[in-house]
Amino acid sequence: MRGVRMRRAVVPSALLALCVMGAGGCGITSGNGGGGGPLRVGTTDTVSTLDPAGAYDAGSWALYGNVYQSLMTFSPGSGAPVPDAARRCGFRGEDLRTYACELREGLKFSNGHPLTAKDVKFSFDRILRIKSGQGPKPLLETLGSVEVADDDRTVTFRLKAPDATFPFKIATGAGSIVDSTRYPADRLREGNEADGSGPYVLTSYQPGATAELERNDTYAGAVKKVGGDVTVRYFTDPQRMSDAWQRRSVDVAARQMPPTDLARLSSPDSGVRVNENAAANTRFLVFNLREDSPLRTPAVRQAVAAVVDRQALARDVHLRTVEPLYSLVPQGLTGHATSFFDAYPTPDAGRARQLLQKAGVQVPVSFGLAYSQGAVTDQEAALLKKQLEATGLFRVTTRKVAWQEFQEGYARGAYDAYCVSWVADFPDPDTFTTPLVGGGDAFHSGYSSPRVEQLIRLTQQNPLRNRVAGEIRDIQKIVAEDVPMVPLWQKKDYVLSTSSVSGAQYLSDGTGIWRLWMLGRI
Repeated sequence: MRGVRMRRAVVPSALLALCVMGAGGCGITSGNGGGGGPLRVGTTDTVSTLDPAGAYDAGSWALYGNVYQSLMTFSPGSGAPVPDAARRCGFRGEDLRTYACELREGLKFSNGHPLTAKDVKFSFDRILRIKSGQGPKPLLETLGSVEVADDDRTVTFRLKAPDATFPFKIATGAGSIVDSTRYPADRLREGNEADGSGPYVLTSYQPGATAELERNDTYAGAVKKVGGDVTVRYFTDPQRMSDAWQRRSVDVAARQMPPTDLARLSSPDSGVRVNENAAANTRFLVFNLREDSPLRTPAVRQAVAAVVDRQALARDVHLRTVEPLYSLVPQGLTGHATSFFDAYPTPDAGRARQLLQKAGVQVPVSFGLAYSQGAVTDQEAALLKKQLEATGLFRVTTRKVAWQEFQEGYARGAYDAYCVSWVADFPDPDTFTTPLVGGGDAFHSGYSSPRVEQLIRLTQQNPLRNRVAGEIRDIQKIVAEDVPMVPLWQKKDYVLSTSSVSGAQYLSDGTGIWRLWMLGRI
């Protein structure tokens, strides 16, 4: 973002999208192209709710970015936020505690209602007021209050602490602006309708099945050209989407294809384009640290960390389509380290036993492991169980849970341990520190560390985002000592499209924006 007193962030090169071309090259033409009806996009992501105050997950936010508008957004391949609903934004003063945005003129919701600064304030206020267990409140933990000027075009955010990452955060789904006349102020909106001002209008929505999107002719913002209409098809598992892709009942296949399909992507196919991006798509084994959890004792969590074999997970379950991850912050982001490898270099049952004996923990330690949607989740949970139980130190009960129930369950502490995937909200390491190990973390693990909180505050005070590497590495070292979670793997993001479709590379470029409007027919 080029605004008052903001400096451009450094974008790690690993976050830039890479197009792997089949015959015909990598076209970037957008628009309606040759016609033929809406483009069909398949995904295994799940939309938790159409209300932005109640969701903090990749599937919901992917849809929000097309239906709703935020004050800021990200241009393709760039890590610097740029104005969208706003005409300009910037910090006021040197202390990074006051951030103001001036709205564009003539903004309207797709229902014809004017979009004003009052709607912006209303949208943020209700997130803080509703405090949904599955909502984005953890991302806005530095936000104190929102004010509206008399002209109803200027919005001022008062922050509780300096936060140079605030422009990044309001460029995400957490910044989605809703119509204050259509959304309740103190509860989530129910039903299958959405009123936004984004590039698309949601004309029909069937939960877990389809979302039909038509171009919003009243949209005014950063997107200068919106492509054709799109139908998103939601699949319950990767194999079902793979079957649909093989039948070509979808034109584009995004997250997640089965590992067996991804392992064959090097095979030439003149009718397919493969877009590959080293995005920050990660997986964690998270622990419940509440008083009644069998994993409350640090030595138990450390023992688990000493046993988990990531190489086996990557090789035997994911067919080397993922890379073992040894820290909180993945490769490609500022400050990435290998703190878990440094602390637990190889799977070591002997060391795990010593940790438990020294802490006076009786073995075997029995606990439950919950998991939900995603590619090969059953095999992943089974191998983790096998690895842990093979030591004789643990007895693990695995349980697969439907996505909505799963989110609600770990929010209330229903599971001892649970596997959760995390996709970066924006291209900055703060997206892996504040929401995951900061106060009121999105994983609801119960973890709290004054040292980590202090370091997070230090990083947020620095507008030069490439100069926070030292503090980020220190955070990762503490997390490897406390082990509120065990990082398992990170993977590239793949988007497959037929050779007649352009723009699929913009569905995943590391910025967290799912740009359906860039799709077109050649």
